Formats: sequence, structure tokens, C-alpha cells
Amino acid sequence: MKRIGVLTSGGDSPGMNAAIRAVVRKAIYHDIEVYGIYYGYSGLINGDIKQLEIGSVGDIIHRGGTMLYTARCEEFKTLEGQLAGIEQLKKFGIEGLVVIGGDGSFQGAKKLSEHGFPTIGIPGTIDNDIPGTDFTVGFDTALNTVIDAIDKIRDTATSHERTYVIEVMGRDAGDIALWSGLADGAESILIPEEAYSMDDIVARLRKGHERGKKHSIIIVAEGAGSGVDIGREIKERTNLETRVTVLGHIQRGGSPTAADRVLASRLGAYAVELLINGEAGIMVGIEQNKLVSHKIEEALANKHKVDESMYKLSKELSI
Repeated sequence: MKRIGVLTSGGDSPGMNAAIRAVVRKAIYHDIEVYGIYYGYSGLINGDIKQLEIGSVGDIIHRGGTMLYTARCEEFKTLEGQLAGIEQLKKFGIEGLVVIGGDGSFQGAKKLSEHGFPTIGIPGTIDNDIPGTDFTVGFDTALNTVIDAIDKIRDTATSHERTYVIEVMGRDAGDIALWSGLADGAESILIPEEAYSMDDIVARLRKGHERGKKHSIIIVAEGAGSGVDIGREIKERTNLETRVTVLGHIQRGGSPTAADRVLASRLGAYAVELLINGEAGIMVGIEQNKLVSHKIEEALANKHKVDESMYKLSKELSI
């Protein structure tokens, strides 16, 4: 293999640039040319493709977002769009592709592989919701961003003796909510994978108030419900002064943590190694700090599972 491509797709996540850098420099180290595909699958269809050199990825390892930009592309979900993308790859002489992104990006990578084009996926999403890897690129940074925000909110919650409901990202996966809630001692953590009872939440708040607790923090993953609605119901049922904060897209930005930079670098280099060895239709990941690979179709067939022992622990520690 003498020429490969790399693209980022779907929602951006901190560490994508570190992964791009690793792909480019690992490939060049092995005398392979690298082409960056801008704006994800949309750019692939439109031929927005440029060669990347060693210097092209200089000074990006610490930057959030993605230098290749990203976009969602409905056209690539069609057979015509997929074949158009493959034609562009052939036009530029690209023989293999590395796709960095989440579930939707992996769906596209799977289709390319089914059409006979060698493709490797790197899990890049803050939600940590890709089966086959303990952690995805961007999760640790997003988690620390959330923890920093909760710490600041706790300061004002303490000063004003208020209950705060904090809504975090996680449409289908509650890892951000669970990990940040456990790290910050939240009284209740609401995630899409686990059923919850407003009666239980209210009872916990009342119990804490009765023993003299002056403030409370409740973390809600967006997929578990609206933080605004939950905050309103808590106020109506407890008469406690309640405020709601929706953290939103602040969770996607920022300089990646050391953990995300190292993870992205390892996964990016490993993806190139797999292409060199003739692998295709594979995703790379990390399990128990060891690099692993799985068939993309197997990862997509499985459902992300939250760590139930952590969820149980969060309840035990928030009595």
C-alpha cells in the first residue's frame, strides 16, 4: 500500500487532531503517502482531498476539534453516494482509508469495506458509546470539562444553598453522566440505560435536607430526560430553590487531556499498521490498556453497556 486517506466524520471530539497526526506520521514513516479528506464523507463525495506532509500536522496534537473539519452527510447513506466516494478515492490513487468518528462514521466505513475498499475505523466520540473499546477518543477530555464545570457550580450551590440539576451530553449512553456524577459526588445520576423514579430522587433530596444538607447536585444525561423539566418538577415537589444548567457543546471543545492524546496517537498508528498488513473492515480500540481490533460489523451489532457496578456504587455513596 503506497497511498492512504484519512477523514473525520460526525461530531467532533478532542483528540481527533492527535489521531490525524499519528496516521499521517506513521504512514510517512513507512514511505506511504497520506491524503486528508476534508468535511467527512461529504468532502469524500465532492473530492475535497489534499496531500498531507509531516509539517501539515505539526502543532495540532494539543488542539481540540479537527483540522480536517467534519460534516454529516445523508447522501453517503445511499449506494450512489458510497460509490461516488469510492470513485474519488480511486481518482486520487488512494488504496486504504482511516475513518475517525462514532457510530454513524463506522456505518460508512462498514459500507466502504463491503464494497471492497479497505477501511479502518478509529473510535472518536465524547460519548464513549462504541462497543469493542474501553474508551473512545475525546471521552476523557469531555469528562474533565464536565467535572470542572460541576466543581464551579457546586461552589455557587453551596453559597446559595440551592439544588442544581446539570444536564450533560449522552443521548444513548450515560458514561459522561455516570463518571462525572461519581467523581463529583452527585446525589442522583440519571442515565438512559437505567430506569429512574422521581419519587426516589425527591426522597433522597428530602432526606438530605432533613439531616442538614444545604445543597445538592443532580446529573442528567440528555437521553434520560430534560434537565429543565426535571428541575421544574423537583422545585414543585420539594419547594427547594432549584437551578438548571445545560452544559451543551462546551463538552466537545478544549485541548485534549494527556490520556486522549496518548490514546489517539496509539490508535492512529495502529490503524495504519493494520492497513499495511492488509486488514479491512476493522475498528481499533483499547481494552485493559492493550490495543485491540474488531470487525466493525461486530461492534455495530453490539450495544454499548454502562458499567452497572459503577452505577450501583454511585447510589451507595450518595446516601
